[in-house]
Amino acid sequence: MADTPPGGAPPSPSVPPGPGAALRMPLRRLGWRRFLVLAGLVLLIAACAVFMVYTIGENIGVQALLIGTVAAILPVPVLVACFLWLDRYEPEPLKYLIFCFTWGAFVATAASLTVNDFAAGQIAHAKLPAALTGVLVAPFVEESTKALGPILLLVFRRRQWSGIIDGLVYCGLSAVGFAMVENILYLGGYGFATGVDRYGPATGAQQVIAIFIVRILLFGFAHPLFTSMTGVGLGIAARTADRRVRVLAPVAGLLVAMMLHGTWNLLPTLSQATNQPLIMLYGFIGLMVPIFFGMVGLAVWLRAWEGRLTERRLPDYVRAGWLSPPEVAALSSLGRRHAARAWARRVAGDAGVKAMRGYQFAATRLALLRDGSLRGLDRKVTDQERTAREERELLEAITAYRSFFAGRDPQAPAGVWDGDRYHLRFPDGSERAVNAPDEPVVPIPVVLGGPPPAPAPPGWHAPQPGPPWHA
Repeated sequence: MADTPPGGAPPSPSVPPGPGAALRMPLRRLGWRRFLVLAGLVLLIAACAVFMVYTIGENIGVQALLIGTVAAILPVPVLVACFLWLDRYEPEPLKYLIFCFTWGAFVATAASLTVNDFAAGQIAHAKLPAALTGVLVAPFVEESTKALGPILLLVFRRRQWSGIIDGLVYCGLSAVGFAMVENILYLGGYGFATGVDRYGPATGAQQVIAIFIVRILLFGFAHPLFTSMTGVGLGIAARTADRRVRVLAPVAGLLVAMMLHGTWNLLPTLSQATNQPLIMLYGFIGLMVPIFFGMVGLAVWLRAWEGRLTERRLPDYVRAGWLSPPEVAALSSLGRRHAARAWARRVAGDAGVKAMRGYQFAATRLALLRDGSLRGLDRKVTDQERTAREERELLEAITAYRSFFAGRDPQAPAGVWDGDRYHLRFPDGSERAVNAPDEPVVPIPVVLGGPPPAPAPPGWHAPQPGPPWHA
């Protein structure tokens, strides 16, 4: 990609990485415009948070607010951990994860509460059924506002999106934040405050427990499931060069999310109107549960697909002499990555583990970058130049990281990969050239016959290099 058209051959490793550049990634300067945008977003989220705390506290009381908050926060770590588990191959920056969560928790809830209350007033004034707010208005407003934060990330930080998994993570965290604040209202208001007003604190506590079981333990997946449909659309848009798909995929995902949300709200309305509770049960078991497990299966499959992306894209760098076949094999699954980190700890200690983690992250980013280039995602010249620069930085970082552990295992034959064959030296002193097997069986990095290792990262202490190879 560097010095070549998009989708061309990887750069030749004939030029060694420059000192001090091994671990630095391209950074964007924080100009006054970006500073104003960031400051505006922070102020918007903070203002919405204050608005929500004041509004809920004013409606249900401080004590109910505190109890509802504690109960609503309990499932959040579990849900967040599930989405972070999906994103283990190429974790997203923490600041973007926090942005999506707080957007859903405060901005989306503030906008939805305001619009829903206004719509409910208009519907009541028109003497229409109050259920129209939950079935027609709430799904449209809530799904739109929850998705707006991830959409802003896609528009202004498209390079941070690696596909559908990122869409599920960003939209899922926005939905988790939204559900947390909404649960405060239900647990604290409809649960504790209502129970205390009618029968006393004991009844209030009982209602909190009952609502927690039904709304969180049984139906806690609802908001993340709805908004995940939008995440699929955004993820598809992020990895396509077709402008029509970039527009239609998010719109389709958002419409599916709205319809699923509206159907969910319609089920209890129909059950109550017809006095048939089985409608809710059949809808939950026959519709929502299969969709939920289908989405879980899709997410797990996509997670494995993202891991196998290194097997499809990194062989280009093997042929160019930047990587060896076992290194690509060691990146294809989380189990192999864990085994590689354990091996790095054995041969290079804690510094080797740190280097292996950085190496695995940089290699995954490189595969995603290569995939995006082959897909033609970079249409502008500036984007192509930035991709080439980032590719070079990643390759130099990989070279620096691998210098901590490559060729340092005393239990393995000393070897050099020249981009075509292995040159092995055995304990008896014999040397032999060996062709690479069709399937790499030993996922251990070997010394490359290309560029020399880059200098060690500042503050790290690499093991002493072994004896030089004599061809």
